[in-house]
Amino acid sequence: MQSQTPSITRLDGRPDPAPRLEALIFDWAGTLVDFGSFAPTQILVEAFGRYDLTLNLEQARSAMGIGKWDHIKAMLALPEVQAQFQALHQRESDDSDVDQIYNTFLPLQTERVGEFSAPIPGVRETLSWARRQGLKIGSCSGYPRIVLDNLLQHANQQQVFVDYHVAFDEVPMARPWPAMALENVIRLEISQVAGCVKIDDTPVGIEEGHGAGMWTVGLLLSGNAAGLTEAEFLALGETDKEAARQRSAATFAPVRPHYLIDTVADLPAVLEDIQQRLAAGQLPTDPIQS
Repeated sequence: MQSQTPSITRLDGRPDPAPRLEALIFDWAGTLVDFGSFAPTQILVEAFGRYDLTLNLEQARSAMGIGKWDHIKAMLALPEVQAQFQALHQRESDDSDVDQIYNTFLPLQTERVGEFSAPIPGVRETLSWARRQGLKIGSCSGYPRIVLDNLLQHANQQQVFVDYHVAFDEVPMARPWPAMALENVIRLEISQVAGCVKIDDTPVGIEEGHGAGMWTVGLLLSGNAAGLTEAEFLALGETDKEAARQRSAATFAPVRPHYLIDTVADLPAVLEDIQQRLAAGQLPTDPIQS
């Protein structure tokens, strides 16, 4: 059932115009580049290995989307990893241990993020399409600024450009809080957050979009949820692809994105639907129908 057109009135008493689609705000790894989101996870596994701690990719993916210092802290807190740490050091880990692993991870990530910077198929075409519609392109990342800057250099060389970008260490509280998404709203000079769409491959990125009052689109097959390489994705038959979709959809279910699609290549049809819903008076903050 469609919601009724909301009655919105400005301070001067005049009715506010219905929001229009204005901007897309993308995550980076697993969304625009790095099919399967391997840079944040594979290098995290390697950093833990430097301290004789075994962390697997599935564990590393369990807290994806948040800032990397917090990600490392969450990984150390996993019972199986914490047990390894205590066996090695005869004590519980603390923030100084998080700092130590982070200080190992950061240069590794900065040095090697370019290895994982290939655009996801369809990204350049979708960004070009969006610009032809007059949309602004924002972005945010769980990477710190030093890593994001390196990634941007590689992405730009491959013709992936955005209008604005913000890193997790440039806001007081990053995902799942909405600060990075709202920083895009400010810098892109967006008139209404209801005209923005947050696209992400992690549940915390979807929470970020909800918190900012935006439309949200979760990615089922290109990012962290599926954890597939591009070659694995291309090799999937339709039965296996649908099974992967269902597994990924289950990880997004608790945060209820407005839309779920395979990759950013499928985004234009979603954006056309959102524009129709806005024109009909629907807002992203309306109750999501089951």
